[in-house]
Amino acid sequence: NLIKIAAPFTPFMTEEIYQNLVRSVKVDAPLSVHLCSYPVADEELIDSGLEEMMDNAIKVVVLGRSARANANIKNRQPLSTMYFGGKKMEFSVEMNKVIEEELNVKNVLPFDNANEFISYELKPNFKTLGKIYGKNMNAIKDYLAKVDAPEKIVECVSSGNAYAFTLENGVEVSVKEEDFVIKTNNKEGYVAASDYGLTVVLDTALTEELIEEGIERELVSKIQTMRKDAGFEVVDRIKVGYKASDVIAKVIEKNKATISRDVLAVEIKDSLSGYEATWDINGNNVLLSVEKA
Repeated sequence: NLIKIAAPFTPFMTEEIYQNLVRSVKVDAPLSVHLCSYPVADEELIDSGLEEMMDNAIKVVVLGRSARANANIKNRQPLSTMYFGGKKMEFSVEMNKVIEEELNVKNVLPFDNANEFISYELKPNFKTLGKIYGKNMNAIKDYLAKVDAPEKIVECVSSGNAYAFTLENGVEVSVKEEDFVIKTNNKEGYVAASDYGLTVVLDTALTEELIEEGIERELVSKIQTMRKDAGFEVVDRIKVGYKASDVIAKVIEKNKATISRDVLAVEIKDSLSGYEATWDINGNNVLLSVEKA
């Protein structure tokens, strides 16, 4: 069925697979995958709840990556917690793990009030509101600049509802999400990204353990790159050497077992031999070497 579904998109590859795996054992099968009937979907197997959950997870991950980029935090640096809110959604334990792996965070948690992490600055969209309220635009601008709880307005319009208020001159105003320019300001220690009526917040505080894990992941990545550059086979066992600052050396010595497992190293030592390269890891120059064991 998979071959049949893929056949219109990858015609030659699927034909090769079909001839090898189907025609070679089933002599009465059609001569070509392209002569087979296209599979019919079993709609009872469609899980709309799972599809919606995955769609929400993708949105969370996209915003989480955007927040990381805004904070200039590398993807290989683990973070403690990602919070999400502004839109009612729930994730299963399995989906939480997917999000954690994609964003390299330890915990994924919902929040009830974004005020803990961010503040909003609201400005009117003159393009959409100007033609309706004309000379009252400056009054609308002043109202939004001084409003006590801008997050309530954001929550209201993000849910697809209109927000109504009355100006000092008695003019009644009704606005929707497209009528605003919404600026998000991060509180210290957090970085946020918003879209789709959803806000994702990353806790950017780095403990010693998180920093150490980030360094370890960077080391593994650099060694894997060196394996490839040196022309080693995927299954080759290697020896790794290093010359590094005390900070990096401490991480290497403490995590030798896991680094060795990830890069197929039989030995990691503080001397150099074989193919060498210099790397910048979190502001520390590190000289690494690799050779076949």
